[in-house]
Amino acid sequence: MTRLAYYRVSTGDQSVEAQRQALIGPFDREYEDAGISGAVLAADRPGFAKLLQFVREGDTLCVYSIDRLGRDALDVQSTVRHLLGLGVTLDVRGLGPIGRGVGELIVAVLAQMADMERQRIKERCDAGRVAARSSLEATGRTHRGKASLGRPTVANAAEVVAWRRANGASIRETCGHFEISKATVTRYCGAAERGQAVSGARPPAA
Repeated sequence: MTRLAYYRVSTGDQSVEAQRQALIGPFDREYEDAGISGAVLAADRPGFAKLLQFVREGDTLCVYSIDRLGRDALDVQSTVRHLLGLGVTLDVRGLGPIGRGVGELIVAVLAQMADMERQRIKERCDAGRVAARSSLEATGRTHRGKASLGRPTVANAAEVVAWRRANGASIRETCGHFEISKATVTRYCGAAERGQAVSGARPPAA
């Protein structure tokens, strides 16, 4: 019997550490998909695909929440049925071990609720973008008073690239200096090396 853990976050700027700390280890093996959209089928995610190749009858798979196991309610249910069919015990944080029968019914209900909540969030986001765009066109500001529709830049990309070059710093050292993620530093520096405009870069002051 092997205890496995699976973690997933949607963007490279997010970390799986919160999920890792929330689950009760230790685990014999851990799998993760960082920066993989929830819109991707579970079986098509690199980390989860490796898990499926390894998992065997008698193993226990621990996950942070039921929606980590699929793109939508149907995918979650399909994934759960496949795992249970292999003889795997599914342990979901807050629910405990799930088996066949009643356990499958509980999973189906929870997956449907998670799917509905994702749809509500999408609808709210879409409505917010429409309101922001209309307000920006009419007044030059969004309905929340912002000057643009984009997210605030976490750091001046040009400054990040220049500082790293001037100090011969590693990506990790640059992350620490600017207190930004590895994914952000890598994106900024990669774009600069390719000679592309860096997202979030501002021209240097005169």
